[in-house]
Amino acid sequence: MTRADLPASAAEHPPTRLLRLLRPGAARLVRTRWPVEVHHADRVPATGGVILASNHVGIIDGPLLAVFSPRPVHALTKQEMFEGRLGRFLRASGQIPLDRFSADPGAIRSCLRVLRDGGVAGIFPEGTRGSGELHRFHHGAAYLALVTGAPVVPVTMLGTRPSGGGANALPGRGDTVDVVFGAPWRTTQRSWPRTREHVAATSVLLRGHLLSELATALADTRRSLPGPLPAGQSEDDPDTGLAEPSREL
Repeated sequence: MTRADLPASAAEHPPTRLLRLLRPGAARLVRTRWPVEVHHADRVPATGGVILASNHVGIIDGPLLAVFSPRPVHALTKQEMFEGRLGRFLRASGQIPLDRFSADPGAIRSCLRVLRDGGVAGIFPEGTRGSGELHRFHHGAAYLALVTGAPVVPVTMLGTRPSGGGANALPGRGDTVDVVFGAPWRTTQRSWPRTREHVAATSVLLRGHLLSELATALADTRRSLPGPLPAGQSEDDPDTGLAEPSREL
């Protein structure tokens, strides 16, 4: 697919310079605390727009995706984190703020800009940290795939939260973390308007692929997921904010 085939977006491309500069050093720094094993990075296409869709079990999943993806990632990140120094750093490093509880056309435009320019957009379809088993699965990744035709590469995070640990629990020092990239999944690009039913049906197919790749990752690494969060620590079920807008963006 060429750039001209993708829908236009009025948004500016998120900055990439800081993200590119910091990744090698950040990877070395992270590995001083946790051995990080990256599996099948070659499954991420080397060029063109790509959507990375990751399970979400621990607080460090987003940073690990940004640091250890074979290509720089512009990940949808809850807007609550875009405050103060951390917020300025996230914006400077090209991450995309997302209002998870209402429609967010700005996040859509930013993702479309990234994909149209041949970049990598990251999304956590579960919407929030949890068991990582994809019980909750929002439609954002499927929607972006339908709009752009970009491949979706599953990502499985393993070891980023200790078994039974709370929402903000970190792995113990020296505990191995596995980041497993799965086989890419594609759907046919569909022009606007796209019905909610079509988006939902596509999301079902994508979820099935991600579940299959999750099972393969668990078997290959001989690891298990940490289980659900302790009672009272789960966030309200958010909306990804990526519903079909009233017009093409």
